[in-house]
Amino acid sequence: MKTPPASPAAPLLVALLLVAAPASALARSSDRNKPMDIAANTTNYVTDESEPSVLSGNVVITQGTLDIRSSKAEVTSRDSEPTRVVLTGSPARLKQEMDDGSPFSADASRIDYDLTSDIVTLTGDVVVKQRGNTMNGPRVVYNMKTGRVQASGSESDGGRVRMRLVPRTAPASPARDGAEGG
Repeated sequence: MKTPPASPAAPLLVALLLVAAPASALARSSDRNKPMDIAANTTNYVTDESEPSVLSGNVVITQGTLDIRSSKAEVTSRDSEPTRVVLTGSPARLKQEMDDGSPFSADASRIDYDLTSDIVTLTGDVVVKQRGNTMNGPRVVYNMKTGRVQASGSESDGGRVRMRLVPRTAPASPARDGAEGG
């Protein structure tokens, strides 16, 4: 397979950079200024935009604390601008450190980011973790414009989404007057 010249790949690189946006609201802001490293067993870049460009086989994308791993990454473009990025794997994984130092991770069979609507859809054994909290289910949809997260269960799970929320450590409260000794 012939590798295309570097300049036509720019939309592909931009799209891969943008795939990290689901965590970008609190993601390590300095990561955006770091170099992005992309590796895959094969690349099929389509210059006429008639079909998605595809990276496949042990796809690894890193940029600062961002670490994306998948079996396949498909990038759809229109007018040299990426419009959709789809990561698939068993699972596809996205990990990043947040500005506060806490880790964020999302695993799913499929991570579909529609750049035109700013909606990220995670499907298939979804597990999202942040600050000790977890959300599991077959489907999670995140609207980056509104911040709204919608999760849905499946009949095999009894139609349920499962979450575990860890309470923030509350500051110690002073003893109440007269609470001890009388």
